[in-house]
Amino acid sequence: MKRTEPLDMYQPTSVQEASRLIKQHGPGGRFLAGGTDLVIAMKEKGLVPKYVVDLKRIAGLAGIGENGDGTISIGALTTMRDIEISPLITKKYPFLAQSAAEVGSIQIRNRATVGGNMANATPSADVAPALIALNATAKIAAESGERSVLLEEFFRGPGQTVMSGEEILTEVTIPQTSDRLVGEYIKFSPREMMDLAYVGVAVVYNLDAEDKRCTDVRIVLGAVAPTPIRARKAEAALEGQRLSETLAQKTGAIAAQESKPISDVRSTADYRRAMVGAMTKRAILNAAAGPAKSWVERRDRRY
Repeated sequence: MKRTEPLDMYQPTSVQEASRLIKQHGPGGRFLAGGTDLVIAMKEKGLVPKYVVDLKRIAGLAGIGENGDGTISIGALTTMRDIEISPLITKKYPFLAQSAAEVGSIQIRNRATVGGNMANATPSADVAPALIALNATAKIAAESGERSVLLEEFFRGPGQTVMSGEEILTEVTIPQTSDRLVGEYIKFSPREMMDLAYVGVAVVYNLDAEDKRCTDVRIVLGAVAPTPIRARKAEAALEGQRLSETLAQKTGAIAAQESKPISDVRSTADYRRAMVGAMTKRAILNAAAGPAKSWVERRDRRY
């Protein structure tokens, strides 16, 4: 690990000022949120930014809140730890809280932000599949104004998003959901939350309590394509059907066929594809059954 090169640091107090600094100083600048990705890239991967624009002094970019229309807003500087332990998130979307709990160590989660995690666009990001499954949108701002993009359409490839260099991700918004919504996130990695996901699967659907029929199905796969992807054929196989183990297995097999994994030093493509099938089946069934124990209790025993 080498020492970083000297660089200029700017600490704006508004999104507009931060965007303007990038325009003024030109290419080579980087935004700093939590810094868990940027610092590693500088110390271990040879990244040498010309300058850094620190976003942490901008008011209003952190926090989780429920709006009057039932939507939930998560500020871009909200840490993974805040999402993990948020009473609102753990009550409404425990699988989202669980996905945040899978990110690195507790020290990392106290620094890593949801905005930085999304903007870094790592295909194996844990929180992205759960947020996409919830049909979340990303609010993007610059000096010229704001726009919103479905998070499903936000990613363009490894390290690439729809944002221009001067744009900043300021907020992630989850739309209002049904009281019948159930969901699950499952990650596979050898060292559980201390390692990048070899495969990540998020499943969300509305479940009829009486006839076990599944509607509004969304299945999102992570770490098996250049970006997180929806398994739309698998979704269609489950949509409107009565849940059963046979149906869950069939849906998992279809999801495996839709995945586009590669072989690398961590795993072969064939193994990842097989894991997609098994994990999708398990996520579908787990979502309906609910956790036998609080995932928070399981998590806390790790510390």
